[in-house]
Amino acid sequence: MSFLDPVRLWLLVAVLALVVAYVVMQRRRRSYAVRFTNLALLDKVAPQRPDWRRHVAAVGFALALTALVTGFARPTHVSKVPRERATVMIAIDTSLSMAATDVTPSRIGAVQRAAESFIAKLPATLNVGLVTFHGNAVLAVPPTTDRNQIRTAIGRLTLGEGTAIGEAIFTALDALAGINASTPAGEALVPARIVLMSDGKTTVGRPNNDAVRASLTAEVPVSTIAFGTDAGTIMVPQEPGPIPVPVDRAALEDIAKATNGSFFSATTEGQLSKVYADIGSSVGYTDKDTELTSWFLGAAFVALVGAAAASLTWSARLL
Repeated sequence: MSFLDPVRLWLLVAVLALVVAYVVMQRRRRSYAVRFTNLALLDKVAPQRPDWRRHVAAVGFALALTALVTGFARPTHVSKVPRERATVMIAIDTSLSMAATDVTPSRIGAVQRAAESFIAKLPATLNVGLVTFHGNAVLAVPPTTDRNQIRTAIGRLTLGEGTAIGEAIFTALDALAGINASTPAGEALVPARIVLMSDGKTTVGRPNNDAVRASLTAEVPVSTIAFGTDAGTIMVPQEPGPIPVPVDRAALEDIAKATNGSFFSATTEGQLSKVYADIGSSVGYTDKDTELTSWFLGAAFVALVGAAAASLTWSARLL
């Protein structure tokens, strides 16, 4: 918790001074009672002393003052607020290596389930687009808030030869450029990020470095996820045995670092889901200071009512 006007907290010194004064007065009263020589007469004059209950009203009053001063300092709390008009482009590798079963049920199957969970957790106001790529890149779904359209496209992914990571980034950037082109003059560009999931390195299309430069020009970070294990293999027709398809983490990490994105490595569907959740939290929401003054004013009111009720109940007077 932070404060917009922290200097006002110095007023708590005055509250502390009142508390100290109250304690001193109570001790003086106790010492006077001890000096009262006729204890039998004291019992007749004040047979029912309120013991600890006589302090409840004072404590409530002190708490109310503390809450009022704290509220006066305008306390704030950081909360996550859904982004408006933000866009996330999901780029999924559909190369043949994604058929590897080193992850249950397969790399592509785990990606599909995790991606569906990811979009379900994003704010409804956030646009999501889908790019698929193997030998070339295709804009499967333009940025939209229609989650069913995205889910349907994810469920229909098919695999093919080649890996065109650079082309996937260019395709995602083109889709984002289309949104910004329709942005009214004077408004800020739509905040966006590309989330690219792959297990390999570029084998066809424009090189990664060209895509990185384009992303930096467009000011769109690319977060990458290297998914799978180094022990992954696939079966290819007319090949005598399994073909190794290890994950190329270095290439994907280089893309993320160069574009100011984040790099993640996942070897299970559970890890992949956690990565998507982390990305969704950072992309779909923004941190905003929410003022808590009203909460402290409410607490002060409750404390004052409690103090007044205690005073009326045990002292037959209002404070």
